[in-house]
Amino acid sequence: MELARSRSFFSIQGARETFTEARGAFQALGAPGSLDMIEDDFEHGYTPKTREGIYRFFQQHLALPGSAADEEIREFGISETAMGTIFSAFLASYTLCMTPGGGLADRFGPRLVLAVSGLGAALFTGLTALCGRPGLGALLGVVPAFLVVRLGFGLATAPLYPACGRVVTNWIRPQGRARMQALILSGASVGSAISPFVFSRLIALIGWRRAFGWAAGATVALSLFWWRSARNEPPGGREGAPARAEPIPWGRLLADRNLLLLTLGYFCLNYFEYIFFYWIYYYFGEIRHMGRDQSAGYVTAMFLTMAAGLFGGGWVSDRLAARLGLLRGRRTVAVLGMTASAVLLYLGAASSGVAATATYLSLALGLASAAEGPFWATAMETGPGKAGTAGGILNTGGNLGGMLAPILTPVIAARLGWSWGLYAGSAMVLLGVAAWFLLDAAAATAAERQAARG
Repeated sequence: MELARSRSFFSIQGARETFTEARGAFQALGAPGSLDMIEDDFEHGYTPKTREGIYRFFQQHLALPGSAADEEIREFGISETAMGTIFSAFLASYTLCMTPGGGLADRFGPRLVLAVSGLGAALFTGLTALCGRPGLGALLGVVPAFLVVRLGFGLATAPLYPACGRVVTNWIRPQGRARMQALILSGASVGSAISPFVFSRLIALIGWRRAFGWAAGATVALSLFWWRSARNEPPGGREGAPARAEPIPWGRLLADRNLLLLTLGYFCLNYFEYIFFYWIYYYFGEIRHMGRDQSAGYVTAMFLTMAAGLFGGGWVSDRLAARLGLLRGRRTVAVLGMTASAVLLYLGAASSGVAATATYLSLALGLASAAEGPFWATAMETGPGKAGTAGGILNTGGNLGGMLAPILTPVIAARLGWSWGLYAGSAMVLLGVAAWFLLDAAAATAAERQAARG
């Protein structure tokens, strides 16, 4: 399957010539139907025409089950642009509500907030199946219905990571918080890798509407199990009562030098990581000309390396923190991991060998991820008793960096080449390294002592 856009930064004439040459080879092999080309008058990117063509081609030749988005596009005639807007609606509300969600965890306790967040996620997951006609689509229109539901889903799930951070600070001593927060993040990474595989097959078995219903039911069960089993604090704790009595010191947190520097550094780290999330499969296939199976294998290995880097970085950080102090131990892991990742990304982009490129890039993502636990643990301790809010501020900055990366990377690539698009990621993550050296050591030491007192 060859896709071509007449106004892409790749030459349309080159695409046509390539298809003509390849068609001759396929005819000689007696398989002319195994090659197809779709051309559309559009800039670089997918269009409804190319997306539908891809779906038909692979359904025909591989009998693959479709994703929920594919099913929605086919059933409701939603354009690719509209579908992108629907996806973006989640990220917008999720990012905007992240910090307030952390504040709710501080004020009412993470047990309640995580339970309500889970039930809210279940509600909007179930409503997704009702966005057509008949259903919400008949009242609002199909696209507006999906937009409202996705906005609601982002709102419901925004407190997730900040509230988990508050659980960690309530239950785990300071020297163990980096690896515990990293464990949570690595679990989410593994779940994200598995869920498309499982969910696509569930759709094939029972249809996308019932699949969303099953997912909603499972989320309800998990949320109720959490509410029944979890507690805000260990036995003997005060179960969150002081958090309800004390208002959130928004002004102090938003003016805290160390928290702002950590947020800037996390912005840079997420920019680096999101290049991999959004563009690395395309880079392997279209720029490095790897085969589909080869690209998929390398991408899978890369994200497994990320999961290992997340937990490994948190574990090493905590071990060093016990010897060197919290700030020095965490900074050592973050600085070394991020610096090495910048160098490895540069080497991967500059390398000509396929295996070497994939190895360098996998190690780059894994070592960058090692900084996640140190960032979270240090940021949460800048606001004693308000770890949820501090974590929300940190993650809001990180998501903004993640939103910028998929937009800016292809712009740089179109003007300077894809290597420079990746080199920009190296420069950005090094800027994040600098933030660690600008932290106020005295303020960090005071926060460390406060954390040690529990």
